[in-house]
Amino acid sequence: MTEIKCVSPINDEVYVTRQAMTKDEALSRIERSKAAGKAWAARPVAERRDLVVKAIKQLATHRDESALAVANMMGRPKDLFFEFNGCIERAEYMAKIAEDTLKPIVTEDSDRFERRIEKEPVGVVFIVAPWNYPFLTTINSLVPALIAGNSVIMKHAAQTLIAGEFIVKAFEEVGFPVDVLQNVFFDHSTTSELIGEGHFGFVNFTGSVGGGQAMERAAAGTFTAVGTELGGKDPAYVMDDANLDAAVATLMDGAFFNAGQCCCGIERVYVHESKFDEFVEKAVAEVNKLKLGNPLEEGTTLGPMANVRFAQEVRDQVKEAIADGATALIDPANFPADDGGAYLAPQILVDVTHDMRVMRDESFGPVVGIMKVSSDEEAIELMNDSEFGLTVSLWTEDADRASKIGTQVETGTVFMNRCDYLDPAVCWTGCKNTGRGATLSVLGYNSLTRPKSYHLKKVL
Repeated sequence: MTEIKCVSPINDEVYVTRQAMTKDEALSRIERSKAAGKAWAARPVAERRDLVVKAIKQLATHRDESALAVANMMGRPKDLFFEFNGCIERAEYMAKIAEDTLKPIVTEDSDRFERRIEKEPVGVVFIVAPWNYPFLTTINSLVPALIAGNSVIMKHAAQTLIAGEFIVKAFEEVGFPVDVLQNVFFDHSTTSELIGEGHFGFVNFTGSVGGGQAMERAAAGTFTAVGTELGGKDPAYVMDDANLDAAVATLMDGAFFNAGQCCCGIERVYVHESKFDEFVEKAVAEVNKLKLGNPLEEGTTLGPMANVRFAQEVRDQVKEAIADGATALIDPANFPADDGGAYLAPQILVDVTHDMRVMRDESFGPVVGIMKVSSDEEAIELMNDSEFGLTVSLWTEDADRASKIGTQVETGTVFMNRCDYLDPAVCWTGCKNTGRGATLSVLGYNSLTRPKSYHLKKVL
């Protein structure tokens, strides 16, 4: 049997292992999921909704042990574990809109005809969750999937191997029906085979572009819907009327929180020439406040990257950029914990161009490039010069100006005066190589249900 290992970035030692399930074990799990899902779907929406929210709140009671596990598995400082706050916010919002969103669309109810469209569950929803936010990203699909009457099978990345066990435990503690929610350990080949054989009603994947392409290839010809959230290179634009202190504090947090390993983290900043020098000076001061170190120790604000190879990719991008003329503004000597491995000092680069990989390829680490622009038009052109499109962060006192620019940026979400946040009331989506589909909001229920039409003639 294949053993799946989680190697901790803290000390490069194996933290936890699990045995990958065989194909027969996987098929047995799926059959149990399908059987349990029928009784679950028959329950009233309100009953499903209340039990799911109760389970998510129960999950939050395990904050300390979850924070410790995440710190050990992927390096986020345990004192900066805020995922459960977002889990509750998203669960409560999706629960609040559930009954109205899932109710039938009635087009006629007369003495002659009853015509309506019901929204039925798609069946077994397969969630393939990433390691950077193993709880939050799971909740985006898990909560609406269950409330809509589906059963769910979830598989987490090896880097956060046991995150799903915490979720299942919380659901069990509130009396959730057996097998409606299951946590599994599949290797890549088993995952692809199961998708390719059409065992799931919907597949939700968050991860790399290559991973998303593998999911779509596996599902090809099965007519299984696949929702993907993939890479990002999210830009910010600081305009000439921006509140500079707020922009610096928010954008540097957006660039360096979680060691830059955020789906919608800020990776490139364009600053109007009138604000450029002051912005850069303040940004450097802000980043130099970070403390790189062991994520289990108090006071650490920047932990190691999740894997040595991820850190090496960032080092390579920075080294190449400097060789091509970029200027590094953060002295690595200020961060003695940088060991050349997973522990990586943060970096701000100026004199960068889009010819450099650090401004084109996803870095997904603690580095940000800052460029000077002279106009909105130049900023828009640069922000769109990317294969990705997840979010954009616009900094201005003029909401009309932000909206006008937002219509011209190829992105899934437009933020003004904030970044790196998922609002459950508006859908989470992307364009270009960031993927396709939508989670959260009323649209988040669409991919997790299928329409079923009723045309009932009452009088012959």
